[in-house]
Amino acid sequence: MWKNTSDKYGLTAVLIHWLSALIIFGLFALGWWMLTLTYYDEWYRLGPWWHKSFGITLLIVTVLRVFWTLTNTKPKPLGSKFERLGAKAGHFLLYLLLFTVMISGFLISTADGSSISVFDWFSVPAVITDLPKQEDIAGDIHWYSALSLVILAGGHGLAALKHHFINRDSTLIRMFGKTKRKS
Repeated sequence: MWKNTSDKYGLTAVLIHWLSALIIFGLFALGWWMLTLTYYDEWYRLGPWWHKSFGITLLIVTVLRVFWTLTNTKPKPLGSKFERLGAKAGHFLLYLLLFTVMISGFLISTADGSSISVFDWFSVPAVITDLPKQEDIAGDIHWYSALSLVILAGGHGLAALKHHFINRDSTLIRMFGKTKRKS
C-alpha cells in the first residue's frame, strides 16, 4: 500500500506528489501576491514568513521524494517511446527547476546573514552571504525559475490529462494509487 509496484505508485509517492503540487502552486500564488504588497500592508512581513516556511518544507519534502524515488520500484512507463523520453526529460527539468527555485530562494532570504525561521519551530542558518549582488541575482533566478516551474508543471498536468482522455491509459490513475482505469 505504501510502496510503489511495477503497476502503480504507492501511497507515499502519491501523497508526496500531490503535497508538492499544492505547495508549489500555493507558493507561486503567494509570491506573486507579495509583489503587490506595500510596506504598510499587514502581510508585508507575514507573507514572506509563510513563503519561506513553506519553501523550506518543500525542500524537505523534495529531498525525501528524491530519496524515495531512488530507493523504490517505479511503475512501468506507458506511452510511446517519444512520450516516455519526453516524460523523463520533463521530470528531470521539474526537479532541476524545483531545486533552482529553492536554492535561489534560500540565497535571497539569507543574503544579509539572517537565518530562516520555519513556522517558528526551528531556524535554518545562512550558509553563503558574501556573493556580489547575491540578493538581486538570486531574486531574478528565483522569479524566472519559479515561473518556468509553474508553466512546466502545468504542461505536466496537461500531459497526464492527454494520457487519460486521448491515450486512455492508466498514467493519471496511477498517480492516485490505482492500477487500472474504469472504462
